[in-house]
Amino acid sequence: MPVVGAPLAGGPSTAELAAAVSGAGGLGFLAAGYRTAEELERELGRVRALTSRPFGVNLFYPARDEVDDAAVAAYAERLRAEGERYGVEPGEPRWSDDDWDAKLELVAREPPAVVSFTFGCPDSEIVESIRAAGSAAWCTVTSAAEAEAATAAGVDALVVQGGEAGGHQGCFRDDGEEPLSVLALLQQVARVTDRPLVAAGGIATGAAVAAVLAAGAEAAQVGSAFLLAPEAGTSEPHRSALRSGRPTRLTRAFTGRRARAIVNRFMRDHDAEAPAGYPQVHFVTAPIRTAARAAGDPEAINLWAGQAYTLAREEPAGVVVERLIAELNAAV
Repeated sequence: MPVVGAPLAGGPSTAELAAAVSGAGGLGFLAAGYRTAEELERELGRVRALTSRPFGVNLFYPARDEVDDAAVAAYAERLRAEGERYGVEPGEPRWSDDDWDAKLELVAREPPAVVSFTFGCPDSEIVESIRAAGSAAWCTVTSAAEAEAATAAGVDALVVQGGEAGGHQGCFRDDGEEPLSVLALLQQVARVTDRPLVAAGGIATGAAVAAVLAAGAEAAQVGSAFLLAPEAGTSEPHRSALRSGRPTRLTRAFTGRRARAIVNRFMRDHDAEAPAGYPQVHFVTAPIRTAARAAGDPEAINLWAGQAYTLAREEPAGVVVERLIAELNAAV
């Protein structure tokens, strides 16, 4: 299966999308991020009711970087005017492990074909428990050093995420290093691991899939190309922005962790002041983003999108997969 559907946490991920990608011959993913373990369990049941094909579940590894609490508090105070604009208060900054233990227990009890990790790699004991339950273990990496660490932990495959990718950078530490493009990163990672590689970032056509396969990947993870699919949970203001053709940029303004989004007013007004601090900043901005989304205003929500997002088409997810595979075959 050369096409893998990116998890797309934070709204676009739905059981219908994961099932449609898998049903068309790809590997669909269900995002566990921002869901409770109980919500994830319900979604797992829905995917299994919709397809008998293999699919994956993506977990946020609970990395805990050092955070400047004073800087986060100052940013929250700065955003009070944004809250007033939308009739809400900024949220309280806090840390969360995203229900990590309960989700690990769930995927061990109801194993999908693949369990993947983003923002870090668990130790070899956890990796082995995932594999013993019957799932393959994958880990997102953004550098050769991360690839070496994940290989040492015993994962089955590496998702090699270039800087072109939409949404959060999956780096183990958000240290501000300039991200590599997916082709440059693939070559570096291939020199330090023998694990299968899944390329991610800026891949929206079959020709791009062919390019990363030629560069050493065994599959391509595609995200933004699915955001306009009817099965995706992409909000209407986000869909509107995806038709705009505006540029993307990496920003910490929405969550405190670098992520690629379509440039909007919130980014322009606050990016320079946004501190590193995930998920603390995520919780600060969440009420503002929710209110803006409800109001249909794309100018204060996180418009996650990769650099190739303008190539996305408004067509069913299964059609996207079939088109990518047909284009891949033509290119090869």
